[in-house]
Amino acid sequence: MLWGDKPYRSLDYELRRQFGKKVYKLALDGGMTCPNRDGTLGEGGCIFCSRGGSGDFAVPAGEYKDIWQQIDEARKKVQKKIPQDGPFIAYFQSYTNTYAPVSYLEPLFTRALDHPLVAGLSVGTRPDCLPRDVVDLLIGLNSKKPVWVELGLQTIHESTARLIRRGYPLPVFEDALRRLKEGGITVVVHVILGLPGETKEMILETIDYLGRMEVDGVKLQLLHVLKDTDLENMYEAGECPLFTLEEYGELVTECIGRLPQSVVIHRISGDGPKHLLVAPKWSGNKRLVLNTIAKGFKENGIYQGKFREISR
Repeated sequence: MLWGDKPYRSLDYELRRQFGKKVYKLALDGGMTCPNRDGTLGEGGCIFCSRGGSGDFAVPAGEYKDIWQQIDEARKKVQKKIPQDGPFIAYFQSYTNTYAPVSYLEPLFTRALDHPLVAGLSVGTRPDCLPRDVVDLLIGLNSKKPVWVELGLQTIHESTARLIRRGYPLPVFEDALRRLKEGGITVVVHVILGLPGETKEMILETIDYLGRMEVDGVKLQLLHVLKDTDLENMYEAGECPLFTLEEYGELVTECIGRLPQSVVIHRISGDGPKHLLVAPKWSGNKRLVLNTIAKGFKENGIYQGKFREISR
């Protein structure tokens, strides 16, 4: 089965289906930090996280007094590459975007949704930063325009979670997922492929788990090493072997093949800014990565849900 021109339900396909036209995400900075950085859980962040809090492509919040100004600046960045007058998804990407009281979050998110070119809201956060009042706020906003919550899970394996300093156990993720889904919120889960010490079998266990949990979307993120991170120190010490392009392409096709057809694939690769990227260097060539993965799908005849259907 093909979804548009791809053998999986891509984000582009889903946005066109939902909004009837091409939609782009605008990477924004909500001006928050993270409990893994401010001393609540730790001060160094996760071992792979840059100083930009995974929002290195976002427009910095400090430069603008109003979120509309930041949205308009992010639009200009998109329009340099592709002429696009909207609609857009306002994507709060940097750090933990529910790590603030409702009195701060409500005017920020409401103002972003009120922008005439913004069709929906995507909020990147941690499962342990979703108290009841924040979830209630997101549910209320979702009644006005679509709201997604993107949860950084990365892995289901507790040994890896401790190594990367994730800072919460798996039941915390399950509780957050349950409460968000009960409130009608679309949930997208981030998974990092190639974390130190994880075998292929462990990675596929995480993928199969998410299939059983009936999440709405998945981001498959290649582990890449950025400058000035603890992961860089591990890599330089030979403690963090990385995938080759061919190995990664094969793994991605298998991961997608195991996910139910209802799951939207929001990302299949990912990289960092070239001035921060240490390794693998091939990940900076996005066209090469996407072409390699597409070739793997074609050669192996893998379609989303194929493995799951066979296993049944």
